[in-house]
Amino acid sequence: MALTETVSIDKVEVVNGWNIQVRQATVITKNGEQVALTFHRWILTPAMDISGQEQKVQDICNAAWTDEVKAAYETFKTEQASRMPV
Repeated sequence: MALTETVSIDKVEVVNGWNIQVRQATVITKNGEQVALTFHRWILTPAMDISGQEQKVQDICNAAWTDEVKAAYETFKTEQASRMPV
């Protein structure tokens, strides 16, 4: 009975123009047959340090986060902060 665990980034999506949603899949197989599958998701924004992400995630972030997108994100954050109660 050989159990094997494989962890991989299986989906990266750009959501709302600047959010990068990353999905990591963990697959457990027993004798070559899948017995379990779980997902872990997280969101990245242009203000975050992405140096700890896998290279393919960094590449997608760098392609999606143009100067125009970063400026729009900063404007959004400023607008949201001005709406917060003091």
